[in-house]
Amino acid sequence: MEGTAVLSGLSSPCISSQIQCSTTVATHTNLLFRRTNHRQRRQRMLAAFPSQSHLFSWSSTSPLFRERTSKPRRIFLPHFVASMARVDETYIMVKPDGVQRGLVGEVISRFERKGFKLIGLKMYQCPRELAEEHYKDLKAKSFYEKLIDYITSGPVVCMAWEGVGVVASARKLIGATDPLQAEPGTIRGDLAVQTGRNVVHGSDSPENGKREIGLWFKEGEICQWTPAQAPWLRE
Repeated sequence: MEGTAVLSGLSSPCISSQIQCSTTVATHTNLLFRRTNHRQRRQRMLAAFPSQSHLFSWSSTSPLFRERTSKPRRIFLPHFVASMARVDETYIMVKPDGVQRGLVGEVISRFERKGFKLIGLKMYQCPRELAEEHYKDLKAKSFYEKLIDYITSGPVVCMAWEGVGVVASARKLIGATDPLQAEPGTIRGDLAVQTGRNVVHGSDSPENGKREIGLWFKEGEICQWTPAQAPWLRE
């Protein structure tokens, strides 16, 4: 009995240690097995939806990655992303009705508060020839003559604005052509009720922005400058 007790007392720690080691090995083996299964399932799911983009690529056969390596790399093109933040220019004009109603300051303030940079500003009595050139794409429309008479009926305020995405953003600030369809908070949605008196004009594309600025402003009338608030608007 005493011998058995002594033998039992000596062997218990060893047996306990072996059990703990076996449990640890089993746990690690089970965890490794689960991770392997998860990785395999994830690869099967990704294989069902092949990526069409070359901006990020995990394949060594990607057009953007021709090197042969043991492990696929992740390719990122920061210069491509930077090009998406292009600075554009747009032409904004307060029409005769907006001038007569004293809305010039209101229109300017909305663009200033947005964070765009004003690079050209003048009040101008538009001659008929200029109005016809500006609206030449609408010449076939039934309202063309009426539009020309309207835009030359009084002074307009011409503005050139600069900023990232300024053309698209300006269109949103201005609102739909029909003020009754324009969203509240937009210039036309807040300040106009009829298409024929919708307060303001804005370029519909970056290309037209440049064309219209060149049409309404002479050489030397555009001012390039750096506002003090620029670091607080963009990183």
